[in-house]
Amino acid sequence: MDKKINIGIVGCGTVGLNVIKILQKHRSDINKKIGCGINIKWVCDKDSSRLKASNLPKEKLTTDSNKVIQDPEVNILVELIGGTDISRKIIIEALNNNKHVVTANKAVLSKYWDEIFSLALRKRVSVYFEASVGAGIPVIQSLNEGLVANKIQSIIGILNGTTNFILSKMTDDNMSFDEALKLAQKSGFAEADPTLDINGSDTAHKLSVLASIAYGNHLPFEKIYREGIANINLIDIKYAKNEFGYILKLLAIVKSDNNKISATVYPAFISAEHPLATVENEYNAIYIFGDSAGDIMFYGKGAGGPAAASGVTSDIVCLARNIFYRTAGKFPYVSYDKTLKLNIKPIEETECKYYLRFTTVDKPGVLANISGILGKNGVSIAACFQEQRHKKQSVPIFILTHKAKEGNIKKALKTIDSLSVINSKTVMLRILE
Repeated sequence: MDKKINIGIVGCGTVGLNVIKILQKHRSDINKKIGCGINIKWVCDKDSSRLKASNLPKEKLTTDSNKVIQDPEVNILVELIGGTDISRKIIIEALNNNKHVVTANKAVLSKYWDEIFSLALRKRVSVYFEASVGAGIPVIQSLNEGLVANKIQSIIGILNGTTNFILSKMTDDNMSFDEALKLAQKSGFAEADPTLDINGSDTAHKLSVLASIAYGNHLPFEKIYREGIANINLIDIKYAKNEFGYILKLLAIVKSDNNKISATVYPAFISAEHPLATVENEYNAIYIFGDSAGDIMFYGKGAGGPAAASGVTSDIVCLARNIFYRTAGKFPYVSYDKTLKLNIKPIEETECKYYLRFTTVDKPGVLANISGILGKNGVSIAACFQEQRHKKQSVPIFILTHKAKEGNIKKALKTIDSLSVINSKTVMLRILE
């Protein structure tokens, strides 16, 4: 094959090295699918040891990203450095130099969605980003193409392997949060600083990407309500599982209802019979409901070099094929209407069932007082359990509610937590049906 599509890879870490391996290992099959060859023209990284690990000729290696961006022979720039500001600069400059872009960077897409895709539209080039959500799970292409005939009514996802690993170990092995986190770090599923995973930010970035595709315009990260898992107590996981058959997961949820979008990330209980309940350890899953297709679930490894590289390479192949047949950039890969404004529903207006754990003094009348305050705020009790009286100074009371508005629950708990009989702040976890 005489014609070749030239690519430049910026970022030669675990994912970048695996992309190179896949392109070399499956060169023959990939070339047949495209109609021409793929040539790695450049590999760029600040770390020369990473460049050496690529085992590519020295003339293809550089520590200067400008060499890749400004090379007129490079058709596709592959951005794999992570972060936001530097990666944004590289992507924007690549688009301005009429290059197509592949990225696995959910954070930069979430933050600069408008700028990136409006520029790509003006320059008539494409930005592909399959590995930004779910690594090798083909959910981006499915939303963009396979489900294009659907109005997406909801997306519910387990989108972070670190938090899912931690919650799985707490649920299955009775580990404390700290023990499970240390094991996740030791096993390579958590970073040395896992803050963005633990506080729900990583999940929210991914939900921002999915929702922006599903609803035709940017859903900013800042508009997504977030709670993490750092304060999850083993007692709640054990009790809800043993007594009610619930499993706790960190869920990304976006729903469309009467032209309003609710977008949330928080730990929530789901029935052990729910398909997402069986998604354990570092695995991810995305559960989508379309008005025509109905329920669809995607499942697979949500992290790791080979899995992410699979998604990146699929983007390279799709783009290279479009370039070869001269269709790349002639139509937008992402449906983007800047005039369309998403009407975001405040968390206080959302409704669901709730699990509540009160820590109270051991005396008569406490439960009646709590029940009365919940009732006055429009919160109905579905089930209640109070431990038998004993000599402990504090006793837990567990309550499950019927569906209620978040604002009403929070108002009731604010009053309840101010009572002298309450010894610590009430634990509130949502229940998803």
